[in-house]
Amino acid sequence: MIEFKLPSLGADMDEGTLLEWKVGVGDTMKKGQVVAIVDTTKAAVDVESWQEGTVHELIAGIGQKMPVGTVMATLLEAGEKLGADEATALQGGRAKNALLAVADDETAMPVPKAAPVLAAVAPVAAAAAAPAAATRRMISPAARKHAAEKGVDIDRIAGTGPHGSVTLEDVENAAAARAAPPPGKPADRAPDRTADMRKTIAAAMSRSKREIPHYYVAEDIPLAKALSWLQATNAQRDMAERLLPAALLLKAVAMALKRYPELNGYWRDGGFVSVAAINLGVAISLRQGGLIAPALLDADSKPLTLLMQELTDLVKRTRAGSLRSSEMNEATITVTNLGDQGSQAVFGVITPPQVALVGFGRVTERPWAEDGGLKVLPVVTASLSADHRVSDGHRGALFLRELNELLQRPEELD
Repeated sequence: MIEFKLPSLGADMDEGTLLEWKVGVGDTMKKGQVVAIVDTTKAAVDVESWQEGTVHELIAGIGQKMPVGTVMATLLEAGEKLGADEATALQGGRAKNALLAVADDETAMPVPKAAPVLAAVAPVAAAAAAPAAATRRMISPAARKHAAEKGVDIDRIAGTGPHGSVTLEDVENAAAARAAPPPGKPADRAPDRTADMRKTIAAAMSRSKREIPHYYVAEDIPLAKALSWLQATNAQRDMAERLLPAALLLKAVAMALKRYPELNGYWRDGGFVSVAAINLGVAISLRQGGLIAPALLDADSKPLTLLMQELTDLVKRTRAGSLRSSEMNEATITVTNLGDQGSQAVFGVITPPQVALVGFGRVTERPWAEDGGLKVLPVVTASLSADHRVSDGHRGALFLRELNELLQRPEELD
């Protein structure tokens, strides 16, 4: 028997709330398959399985809040046999799943684990669920939950997300548009999701500054060649396939890490664990406040066009509150890019258990000495925050020099 436990969906996650099961008793669970949706303080996350087997029992109920490591389900290993009594229980579990699906669609209320369910109700429940599935609107689980917290009728909200889906931002806008309560009537005191997120971020960053001996280095990088190459490349592309400078910066970071692997990995159990895969955690600000840094997986091996597409998709899904567990817990280093609205430089705080963070400030025109002359060039300040237990300032400075050199040969990054 295999226990399927709630994984950590980020270093700053202590608990999560089950919003939906994507598998049922008797289903075969495969590696990489999305099996559940869990709400954290930051987003609704598609939980992927890294185990294989047949679902024996769903232990966690819809709406249940649980700490990381809680057993959510049990699986039968390949070839594992059930006794007669267990087989009967398995059949009853399939019927329970059908009722759970109806409860999720209609009331989002959990069915108690010990509730007796007859196998004969399964066809009836399945028939009742079928028309609901055919007409079900596209609503992210986090948006549905947040609408309930805010007292907003989710069915009256027009979705602005991908394919017309209702997002967290849509719920926030609908809540803000509601009339203020009459004088003397106290406003509803719904849980403050943004405040909870700030507490989560504060806890993780406090741990980082308390445990990690940071050092910081920075390098001014001229971007004239990179931006000129981007302009020429984009002129030959359709609008939907054009590249942003962010994609070029991310690819350059990924390639530089191949020469400085001590910046790519984790500090665990008193030592550094190097990781072969280069998964860039991209810091994405949320419109309602706070930020999340989901991962662009294997960023070093992807051409710029694919990297740009995945970055665009990642930003949309992050702001819609729909991410995958692999994107939340597999980042090997974080990159923060302040963009046009930011300051000239940023010196970030490392996300444990990672050991480094790369920051890019706003691109600005500055005087630049070159070939004995003075020019005005677009320049970005790149910074590195790194863990002194793993590397030192000399290696960090060489990493930034490598990053500079790669951006002077942008055609080699594609």
